[in-house]
Amino acid sequence: MFTKNAAPGIHRLEHAATNLYVVEDGGSLMLVDAGFPSSERLLARAVRTLGRGPEDIRALVLTHGHFDHIGSATRLRARLGIPVYAHSADHYIAAHPYRYRHERSALLYPVRYPKSLAALGRMAAAGAFAVPGIREVRPLDQDALRSLPGAPTLLPVPGHTAGSVALWFPERGAVITGDALVTLDPYTGGRGPQIVAQAATADSGAALASLDALASTEASILLPGHGEPWTQGAGAAVARALEVSRH
Repeated sequence: MFTKNAAPGIHRLEHAATNLYVVEDGGSLMLVDAGFPSSERLLARAVRTLGRGPEDIRALVLTHGHFDHIGSATRLRARLGIPVYAHSADHYIAAHPYRYRHERSALLYPVRYPKSLAALGRMAAAGAFAVPGIREVRPLDQDALRSLPGAPTLLPVPGHTAGSVALWFPERGAVITGDALVTLDPYTGGRGPQIVAQAATADSGAALASLDALASTEASILLPGHGEPWTQGAGAAVARALEVSRH
């Protein structure tokens, strides 16, 4: 599903319970996250609905290095010749997308949380178990972002992974949160603002502490890595996520 202007000039492609974002700036595009291996053809179709082509994508920025966010990165880099950026702390995960820290095993989650089966099944069908790593990744910092479409502000939000980041677009009133805050947890099927389950989070305490950075933006719209956009403000989203964490 492709949604134009999930926030001003930021378009959302939802594929297998995972979001990719296309940031439009004049005639140039920036892709945020790369979904699954089979997301590439959907992305090409989505970009064409904007009156653009894949050749207008100037860069791919990864909010973190997990397999469900880097799936088509290798092919996009090879086909389009675009740079791929990620926080240096996540370069190892991007190269080895199934070797990442998490607090609990994911094996029993489908049994404990049967509502997760639909999302996890869609992810598997999209290629979640066959994601190639990507080694050709550039360090992501504020200097790099200044030269990219949309020129967002970098927000380090460690916890989900050591190198998790969010991208803040002050003039658009929006933050792309990656998996620092989601409105659908694929591992539990839970909906509404929350951090991701311990099955895929390296440090839940750090992840909860990082929510302060999101709240400080006072953004109107949060665009998560999983789930629907949140349009009731960053403060309300963070308050809900903290409340969920107490139960």
